[in-house]
Amino acid sequence: MKYNLSEVIELIKERRTIYPELYSQRVIHKEIIENILRSATWAPTHGQTQPWRFQVFMEAGKQKLGTALAEAYKQWSKDDFIEGKYERFLTRAEQSQCMIAVNMKRQESGRIPEIEEIQAVSAAIQNMLLTATAYGIGSFWSTPQFVASQEFKSFLKLEESDKCLGILYFGYTNEEWPKGQRKPIEYLTDWITE
Repeated sequence: MKYNLSEVIELIKERRTIYPELYSQRVIHKEIIENILRSATWAPTHGQTQPWRFQVFMEAGKQKLGTALAEAYKQWSKDDFIEGKYERFLTRAEQSQCMIAVNMKRQESGRIPEIEEIQAVSAAIQNMLLTATAYGIGSFWSTPQFVASQEFKSFLKLEESDKCLGILYFGYTNEEWPKGQRKPIEYLTDWITE
C-alpha cells in the first residue's frame, strides 16, 4: 500500500467542526496557513479551471472581516435581527487566529457548469479542513446566507459571477478534541448488482 491507510481514514474521521469559542490564543504560523492553502489547490477540478480563491485575514484583518460579517448580517436580517448573532460575528473574529474567505472565481467562458466549479471549491475546502486537523488545529466552515449578498461580495471585491462559499475559522483548541459519530453505511447505501 502506498500510504498508511489506517492513518488516512483516522484523519478523515477525526475532522470536526470546532467553534472559535473553544480556541486558545496560540498563534498559527503563516507557514502552516500556507500549507493548508497548498493542500486546497490539489482538489479535483474539471478542465483544470482551479476556481478557488482565498482571502486570508489575520491579526487586525480578522476584525475587519468580523465587522463586515456583522454588518452584512444586520443588513440581511432586517426585522429578524438578533443582537447576540451580530455580536457573535465580532467575538468569533477575535477568538480565531486566522479566518479565510473561500471564493469561487467563475470561468469567463462558462464552459464548465457552475455547479462543477462550486464542487471543486468545496473539495478544496475539505482538503483545508483535513490539513488543519492533521496539524491539530480546530476549524469551522461558516456559510451564512448573506455571504451571497451584493454588499458582502463588494467587501470581498468579487465579480458578479463569483461566489463566496464560506468563511473558515481556524484556531488551536483549549478543549479535548471532540468525538463524533456517523450513521453506518448500511443505512445510507444501496448496492445495485443487476
